[in-house]
Amino acid sequence: MMDTQATVSLTATQKTSLQKATQCLAPNWPLDRMIAVNPLWKLVDRPFDQVATDMSLLAGIRCHMPVATYLEWYEQGRTDNDCLLQAASEYGVSLALESLIMYLSKDSGRVQSWRNIADWADLTRSNHKMSWHDEITHQISQFCAAHYQEQRPMLNRQYRQHSLNLYQHWLQIARLDRGLSIIMSEANLDEEFDLLPDDQESLFAEAINTLKVTNNSLQHYGQALLLDINGWGSYLAYRAFEAEKQGKTQDDVRSLLAIKMAWELVVWRYLEKTNSADFEILNERWGQQLLHVNELRGQHHDALLIPRIWARALELSEQRSLQQQLVKVAPQRPDAPALQAIFCIDVRSEVYRRALEHQSSAIETYGFAGFFGLPIEYEQAGTQVVRPQLPGLVPAAIRVFESQANDEQLAKDNRSASWNRWGNAAAATFSMVESMGWWYAFKLFKKSLSGDSSHALAPNRHSHWTLTRQGRTLNIDDQAQLAKGILDTMGLHNFAKTVMLVGHGSHSCNNLQSAGLECGACGGQSGEVNVKVLAQLLNNLKVREALQTMGYDIPDQTQFVPALHNTITDHITCYSDVNDPAVVDWLKQATYLTQQERAARVDEKLLSLTPQQRDAAYQRRASDWSQTRPEWGLADNHAFIIAPRHYTRELDLQGRSFLHDYDFEQDGDAAILERLMTAPMLVTHWINMQYNLSTTDNFKFGSGNKVLHNAVGDHIGVFEGNGGDLRVGLAMQSLHDGEKWMHTPERLAVYIRAPKKFIENIVKKHELLQNLINNQWLYVFQWDGQAVNRYNCGEWAAQA
Repeated sequence: MMDTQATVSLTATQKTSLQKATQCLAPNWPLDRMIAVNPLWKLVDRPFDQVATDMSLLAGIRCHMPVATYLEWYEQGRTDNDCLLQAASEYGVSLALESLIMYLSKDSGRVQSWRNIADWADLTRSNHKMSWHDEITHQISQFCAAHYQEQRPMLNRQYRQHSLNLYQHWLQIARLDRGLSIIMSEANLDEEFDLLPDDQESLFAEAINTLKVTNNSLQHYGQALLLDINGWGSYLAYRAFEAEKQGKTQDDVRSLLAIKMAWELVVWRYLEKTNSADFEILNERWGQQLLHVNELRGQHHDALLIPRIWARALELSEQRSLQQQLVKVAPQRPDAPALQAIFCIDVRSEVYRRALEHQSSAIETYGFAGFFGLPIEYEQAGTQVVRPQLPGLVPAAIRVFESQANDEQLAKDNRSASWNRWGNAAAATFSMVESMGWWYAFKLFKKSLSGDSSHALAPNRHSHWTLTRQGRTLNIDDQAQLAKGILDTMGLHNFAKTVMLVGHGSHSCNNLQSAGLECGACGGQSGEVNVKVLAQLLNNLKVREALQTMGYDIPDQTQFVPALHNTITDHITCYSDVNDPAVVDWLKQATYLTQQERAARVDEKLLSLTPQQRDAAYQRRASDWSQTRPEWGLADNHAFIIAPRHYTRELDLQGRSFLHDYDFEQDGDAAILERLMTAPMLVTHWINMQYNLSTTDNFKFGSGNKVLHNAVGDHIGVFEGNGGDLRVGLAMQSLHDGEKWMHTPERLAVYIRAPKKFIENIVKKHELLQNLINNQWLYVFQWDGQAVNRYNCGEWAAQA
């Protein structure tokens, strides 16, 4: 083993470049907490177009659709000609329409992207041998799966020295693995691992020196290596993110980069020793790439001009269509409400809200962040299981648990959880059916017939909730202050007799990514716990008494009803009795209407059924273990509207808009709007970009074919099949129906009904908002009812 620390060490510049490279990956939450994430989140301090160029350069990643797809959408009438001209003008292209369309019809093809050492080596490698790139990805991925698996530790992890970091543990295992020489058909390859430095910083220094990586290229090289194993890198970024929330540090992403660079060094040295002809070609090509990286970036920038114009033109066309609806709307304030229902801002809620409002002018609905303003984590009674019930960006400040537990239900839940852990294990998913044989097949068939959609952590229907902060139970004043903050943001000041708090969840069967269809604002969980806790707070007479001194006088007859919207069946489940028969009927009829509207996208055969037959079909769909498209989730989302509901009540927004109620007249200091722009707006941006990039590049930012998914380490993530990199993002079945795309990639358009000064002052206070807006990661518009103005780089521009 070599000790090179005395001879080679990293310079300050090299350390900085490596550190920047490790900060390029966004966190990716595990399966049991799967939430939407912008996979380019760590790069929003740079313009979107610039980042798209670098992604194309370093990893061949597409941030736009192919030109042929944009042309097809144009021919369908989805892109307006004047918007096409405007988009071209924004990018410095000035042509008459006919000439422009001819110019934009050209597909410039793919420009060669950066190649790592292993990729260059594969170009001259025999087709009869295993690819360097594929085996490196497989070996590292399998090692990480074993290293991080908690239920059944592998690789002697429980016995190894705790002082070993990820790189050192990998090196220990690699030195013991004599099979690599056999798999690669390369004699004595294993000896190269014995020559690697034991310390990862020494490894970096030795690799950079040996591979002649220049300071100008080092950050790009490091980023390209990590993007090459983006799945595991993103999972490790999540672990670092969670550690940081707890005031700790965790730097396994750097160790992963060291492992990738170690493999590069192994390939380089091995070819240098054993194949001089191939090594000479590798050395020449690698050197030329390092020398001409800026020229290569220019080629990628130029090649992306046409798809950028198409993408921008499509955004302009759809924004104009929505803006024309917004400025023409006549505000419709409802009658004195008999029912108020507060829903999550989720785009799926918009369809149901519209159907519910259609039942009576005495129904008033509100949009509110799905975690209902509760910064909580949920501890299941009788277990040590704790899960967050709030957005992933925010640490939980309060822990809640059921102080009246149902022991029989708890035992059932634990049995179900054990079964699910076995069935979802990476090594067991396929073998489970083989081991259980006809008995397990019968169980699956029975579940299809019975509609079983049980959940291992589903809380009890009738419970009392205890709220604690740092081990201390919240007193009445604490609870009242919490409730006041929620009511302030919700904008609810007058109360109907029945006020429904409607969370949402998606109860599908046999779906490893099911948490991704739950409420993203609830940390990849349903909103059930949140609405039950909030209803208990607001129904508590002592809390109501305290709220009176804070400006909220809730009538004695007002009942807060916790409820859950199942986004597959569009059923509303109420967790306390609803005394008004009219409300029960309204909910039933709203379910039927919503199911009918969704039928065209779900399965056109549903359109010909009676409401009762269609309802039964939706329920069968939810419990069908073979159903790969249980629902379309948040596909085709494109806008976030922050305004009172009566300004959009008469609009059909087609289930594509997030809706959050907000009345600037009740927000004199703009504090509520600031909360909305720094929390829900970020969540909606993450959702939007996850869907966008899962669509434009499903290979790098999506998870491929759902049918082939295998869980890794019970909940870490999924493999597509039994190997390869850990997959992130959405499966193709969540984006494409087999014939056409169900999501249209376009950056989020945010429409805010508030004074311009409110928006300006908030953006000036937050660098993150400046980055998102000025770098075109999303668009922000001010809407005053008669006109729409875009805010960009500190300037306002009226929209036609």
